[in-house]
Amino acid sequence: MNLENRIIKSKLPKNAEGSRLDNYLAKRFTYHPLETWREVIADNQILLNDAQCCESTILHSDDILTYTPRGLEEPSVDLEYSIVYEDEHLFVINKCGNLPCHPSGPFFKHTLWHHVSTRHGKIYLINRLDRETSGLLIAARNPETAGKFSKQTAKMEKEYRALVFGDFNKVFDADGYLIKDTASIIRKKRHFVFADELPDAAENPSAVRTLLEPVWSKNGFSLVKAILKTGRLHQIRASLFSLGFPLVGDKLYGPDDRIYLKIRENKITDGDWNNLVMRRQALHSYRLNFTHPVSLKKMEFTAPLPNDFNLLK
Repeated sequence: MNLENRIIKSKLPKNAEGSRLDNYLAKRFTYHPLETWREVIADNQILLNDAQCCESTILHSDDILTYTPRGLEEPSVDLEYSIVYEDEHLFVINKCGNLPCHPSGPFFKHTLWHHVSTRHGKIYLINRLDRETSGLLIAARNPETAGKFSKQTAKMEKEYRALVFGDFNKVFDADGYLIKDTASIIRKKRHFVFADELPDAAENPSAVRTLLEPVWSKNGFSLVKAILKTGRLHQIRASLFSLGFPLVGDKLYGPDDRIYLKIRENKITDGDWNNLVMRRQALHSYRLNFTHPVSLKKMEFTAPLPNDFNLLK
């Protein structure tokens, strides 16, 4: 990926067949409304199969869409991070809780990937964290090291700390599945069920396992240790929510998932922020244990809890 000029190229999925270009973009990439996407198309920032197109162009699956954004204002982020270890092959980085790891949506230069790459040469992220998740991650300095990491990611031990609502006072071996949360108005929200509770009608269930242990409980909040045995999207957040312990600050898996839509529509209120307690989701990548892909040395790193975790203790 070019560090200065962002070029987004993708093959259109089957469900794009027969759609108008402008409608597809507005539905698929919600960081722009329909009218803005029409302006982007008119400005020739969108190419279809390397050719100019118009807003009413009808799409076909397997078409190649290229987007070269110009003048895209990126949301502000917190560029606080520290490199806790580095050698000629890799970095171990501790990032803050308001910094995207990788270019996505409206974020490009306001990402950890871009900031580190412009200062140390292009990096290759091994494990990515959500924008609002703080803590440790690994970045390879070259494709060869990244390739070697890919062969051992299943053996890498990842331990998190999660701050939740409620009195979390027992150990859970959350061994089961993530399925679609049919009770939620949010299409992408997932729900955890134990293996023996999997509904017969569940579509494409994802097997997951998370070991959850209490650390402390006080004033209606608890700190939970979470060790990942699998690596699925939203695994810790969805598992804790489904067990009755929503994550503090989480707009999707917190106390009220309608806040997720309010933020997208810029309608969040002071009352909503008060209900969330924290401005970002209280999830922290606390410990990483892995084998160095070149030296084969066992390595372990921990990152202390950030200051915002201590506000409720």
